[in-house]
This record gives sequence, structure tokens and C-alpha cells, in this order.
Amino acid sequence: MATYNPAMTSHSFRLSPATGRPLEGILDLPSGPGPHPTVVICHGFKGFLEWGFFPPLAELLAQRGFAAVRFNLSGAGMRPGDELVTDPEAFRTNTYTKELEDLLAVLEVLGSAIGPERLDLDRLGLVGHSRGGAASLLAAASDAWRDRVKALVTWAAIARVDRFSEDQMALWRKIGDFPVANARTGQELALGPAMREEIEARPAHLDLLAAAGRRRAPWLIVHGREDESVPFREAGELAGAATGTTQLLAIEGGNHTFGAKHPFAGPTPQLIEAMNATQTWLKRYLG
Repeated sequence: MATYNPAMTSHSFRLSPATGRPLEGILDLPSGPGPHPTVVICHGFKGFLEWGFFPPLAELLAQRGFAAVRFNLSGAGMRPGDELVTDPEAFRTNTYTKELEDLLAVLEVLGSAIGPERLDLDRLGLVGHSRGGAASLLAAASDAWRDRVKALVTWAAIARVDRFSEDQMALWRKIGDFPVANARTGQELALGPAMREEIEARPAHLDLLAAAGRRRAPWLIVHGREDESVPFREAGELAGAATGTTQLLAIEGGNHTFGAKHPFAGPTPQLIEAMNATQTWLKRYLG
């Protein structure tokens, strides 16, 4: 269950879903009793709730009157305060479906285990970075949340879950685990066979272009022109498949993290542009 102290502006929570590992996160609340429009922030691959721009993004949103919820996906293998992956088996057994299930589990307890009486769930938005953008899109397109999510913002989101070459997939099949190096920490990690099998199965519920057409929330697609991890063309693919209110914002000179690093050393012009556009979009559609 979440721990909640109404005298504070930041509150930690810990959820214990019926299936899967615990989910831990932070709720940042603006001043005043609320209820406040609510934004759930979802990190991406090798990310975590305290990485780089996530704390200042949550702080900005709280300053603008939003309740900001951020959490570690179970497959991150990290707890709040960790700088390294401390549960490599959680990282190894992660899948796209688990990431979506984690996000949906958080959405389900907003206003109860997270922020009771402080969240306005009629004004709910999602913000996701990279693979977290994919999870946010899939959640916004899901039957349960399609009409409940009122605003969506993705940063550097992927357009497809198959991110591996044929040679990489062949090696993965051969050795069982696919090696992953974390350049920031020097950790040697691995992805297990469950993710490969999921990618090869091509399940319909992970079709991001189809989800782009199903979702109804007004959608801001933010992507750096110089993204080295997710090519800018994927933003165009998502925008091209989208229906309804959609805007593609190209960040000139922006890379995958808009110049931000961890530990956070301050905003770059590209990150400032992304953050300002995000809070403006959320203000427009969540009020």
C-alpha cells in the first residue's frame, strides 16, 4: 500500500500487485487541497524514477498545479535511491507486456492507494519517455483507459517493439540471454528469452501504430532530430498512424534525452523546449 502524509508535498508509495514485483514511486503534489489534475510519468529502458530529468519534470508539473506520479517499472530492477540495478533477475525477465501491466496497475489505484482525495481523475494525463512512451500510448489506447486519459505526451517514443537486427535475434536464440551493457554504470546485464519470444510472437496488444489510431487523448509527440537511440523517423510513423488531435514537435539538436544526463546537471535548451511544450499541452487539455 502507499504511504501518504497530507502535510508533505512529496509522498512515497509502494504497491504490491497480485502478480509481479512491488512497484515503488513518488507522488509530488502542488500546494492546496485539490483535487488536482494528475499526470503519471513513465520512464524507459534502463531508466528509473530519479534519472536525470524526471525529478525536475515532476517538480515543474507540481509547480503548475498538477499532481505528478512517477515510479520504477518492476523490470528496472531498481528501488528508489538505487544508482545501480540491484535486482538483475527482474531486469532479465522484463517484457513489454510487464511494463504495460505495471503502468496499468498504477493507474488502477490512483486516488485510493496513491493520493486519496487529492487527485482529480477526470483530468488524467500520461507522459512517457522512450519505451515508457510506448507503455503510455498502449495504456491510453486500452479499452479500460481510452476514454479516461485526457492528455498524452510522449518523449522520444519508439514506434515498434522489435528493436533488434536479425543477427542479434539469432545470437539471442543461440545463447538464451542477450547481453546489455549500461554505459552509465558499467554494469553488465542481460535480457532473457521471455522478451525475445514476445517480440517474435508479435502480439496485437503491442502494435504501437495500431494503438496510435485507437487512442483518443490529444497527443503531443516530442522527439529530438538528433536522437541516436530512436530515429526521428519513428516519431513521424507514430504521427502518421495517429487519429484525432495530434501534434509532432521536432526538437532541433535534441538527442534521445534532450541533452540531459544523470546525475542531472541542469536543463539544456532542448530539454527546456520539451518541458515547456509538455506543461503547455497538459494545461490546455487538463485545465
